[in-house]
Amino acid sequence: MSYYFAIIGTKDNPLFEHEFGTSKQGGDGIARFRDEARHMNQFIVHSSLDIVEEVQWGSGQMYVRPFPPSQKPPSLHYPPVHAGAVHTQYLKTIDRYHNNHISCYLTAGNVKFLLLLSPDTHPAAYTASSNTQRPSSAALARQTSSSLAANPTAPQTEEAIRLFFTEVYDAWVKNLMNPFYLLNAPVRSPVFRGRVMAAGKKYL
Repeated sequence: MSYYFAIIGTKDNPLFEHEFGTSKQGGDGIARFRDEARHMNQFIVHSSLDIVEEVQWGSGQMYVRPFPPSQKPPSLHYPPVHAGAVHTQYLKTIDRYHNNHISCYLTAGNVKFLLLLSPDTHPAAYTASSNTQRPSSAALARQTSSSLAANPTAPQTEEAIRLFFTEVYDAWVKNLMNPFYLLNAPVRSPVFRGRVMAAGKKYL
């Protein structure tokens, strides 16, 4: 599985982008987009913004992330939220383009996290193992059921994406707290990029 992650500002302007590959099932974390399709990632992601807004304003599905009693919610969000919770929207898979799936996470500040998933058509290419022994049917079943690339819309995949988005969101809030960062400005912090890479490696 190859991933293209983008953060879109409140003016539909790109703030951050990063591509990476799966780190599960022997993956090396390298994105393997086809050369002729790589330049299309930005267009595919941005073309889904209309659908995001339709779902955002026309759907009531809301993911509420509770805060521990000892932790106060950040005061960076508008409109104000109730004490003990920050309201965000995880829209799961909102659009498809050929074999690509786009998932979205809306922050309370109307900044959009978009993740494009491109399933690998040759999973064996991700594995560096030179073992030629044919695996048993039970081993194949376990590998298929646990592989994120097996089904981009499977519940386990959606949960992994949600955890990825949540961790990136925490890093995003810390980035907003930087007094030198201007709202809707491109994010060039190597620390933030490193946290996105770490979240991708951890969950995807």
